[in-house]
Amino acid sequence: MTNIDCETLPSLVSSFIDTFVDFSVSGGLFLPPDPYPDPLNNHNTQTVYPQPKRLIAIGDLHGDLIKAKQALRLASLIDSNDRWSGGTTTVVQVGDIFDRGGDEIKLLYLFEKLKREAAKSGGRVITMNGNHEIMNVDGDFRFATLEGLREFENWGFWISVGNVMKRMCSGGGVVIDYDVGVPYEFPSVKPELINGVRARIAALRPNGLISGRFLARNETVVVVGDSVFAHGGLLRKHVVYGLERVNEEVRDWICGLRKKVGNELVRGRNSIVWLRSFSRELAKDCDCSALEHVLETIPGVKRMIMGHTIQDRGINAVCGDRAMRIDVGMSVGCGDGFPEVLEIMENSEVRVLTSNPKYMREYEGSVHGNVDKRAGLGLLIPEQRPTQIEVNA
Repeated sequence: MTNIDCETLPSLVSSFIDTFVDFSVSGGLFLPPDPYPDPLNNHNTQTVYPQPKRLIAIGDLHGDLIKAKQALRLASLIDSNDRWSGGTTTVVQVGDIFDRGGDEIKLLYLFEKLKREAAKSGGRVITMNGNHEIMNVDGDFRFATLEGLREFENWGFWISVGNVMKRMCSGGGVVIDYDVGVPYEFPSVKPELINGVRARIAALRPNGLISGRFLARNETVVVVGDSVFAHGGLLRKHVVYGLERVNEEVRDWICGLRKKVGNELVRGRNSIVWLRSFSRELAKDCDCSALEHVLETIPGVKRMIMGHTIQDRGINAVCGDRAMRIDVGMSVGCGDGFPEVLEIMENSEVRVLTSNPKYMREYEGSVHGNVDKRAGLGLLIPEQRPTQIEVNA
């Protein structure tokens, strides 16, 4: 009888070790098999998608796993065991999973798991780049928290454990020294934070283990049916540049195939992930004329959906309901607001699913007798906030 050792079953041993490391850093998740392991040849990644029967948009999450799950449950997208239960629903998360919280890696794993589970049910989960994803790939950790650094330090520890296991037997799999080239000293960093900073750099730099595996699958601009999504917003120059070109160039930069990506795309106040022209609190301060010029250049698109700028009054619309703002500051580290998500049905009816009872009471009287029904948006209330449906998360 042939002895069973690492040489006999190298792929099995390597797969077991990788699964063990994933389980350890993700908070106990098992990822289903990845149908597209190479993000550069990921046929499930694209810029334009057809109109689904049901579309859910989720705003900024900033390292808050608990609030993220509450938001997903508002829309009945996950069950009590955090498994996909959204059927054929399409979900778009508009970016800013990073910074201000301590569950950044766990959120990446959760959404990756849901992507794979949703695909088996005919659903789709799309994740996007926000300005904080770009900042972290750039090595800008100004908004990283102590808890976030500890999470990355823990990730680095388990990657090292996996490497030790692979070295214990020949054929145990590819050993990746993930922190090659990362400095060991940072004059402005406290000694107790060095390991977390080093792991964060190694993980998130271009072609890092986490950036190349997770962020390279993100989009920077997405069109789903009659809605276009961008973290901060789009200007006409971005559309003229080419939406697919934007996604390709940002992805290539994250994968380390491009030395740089244009500042007009992802850096600066007029870039796609930093723009606030359509997100200011008062409608009169929003550039609705510029928005119209953008939307008329994207065939079939009726509205732009964006995050980035916290809306204290919850998800709302301006510019004739053509600009939908969905960042409600739900994470504990960035507002601690009530979770809300935007729902768009196939007939273009739009609703806000909210866990905040305040809005139900505040607007209950105005919904009756003073409702403006507009083509393509469903029922709206006077303050240009789509109809709310209160849900206990």
